Amino acid sequence: VQLVESGGGSVQAGGSLRLSCAASGHTYNFDYITWFRQAPGKKREGVAAIEVGGSQTYYADSVKGRFTISQGNDKNTVYLQMNNLKPEDTAMYYCAAGDPVPGIVAIIFRADEYNYWGQGTQVTVS
Repeated sequence: VQLVESGGGSVQAGGSLRLSCAASGHTYNFDYITWFRQAPGKKREGVAAIEVGGSQTYYADSVKGRFTISQGNDKNTVYLQMNNLKPEDTAMYYCAAGDPVPGIVAIIFRADEYNYWGQGTQVTVS
């Protein structure tokens, strides 16, 4: 499985960005795609997750109401629409694919539940 992120960039506070995560390869090997982010000196944290082919989504409290995760019609592309961006959203954003226990947010947002990772895309909010 290969994951490729795109869409990062630099924006001013209050602006918007849309990140994309394109999955290829054995895409039947996982049930969830999750966006994580990591700022310098900080732990990697889960931001938003989506059940592949399903409708269930999960969000970190820090992004609820501002970020929206969705998937394309082919189910192999996942988007993260980020609105009303804040300086504290500045981080490297990664998408990851895996099979965490469903329905438990704390587990879904654990990085070690995921076997496949993209290379990351930088988001900078000033």
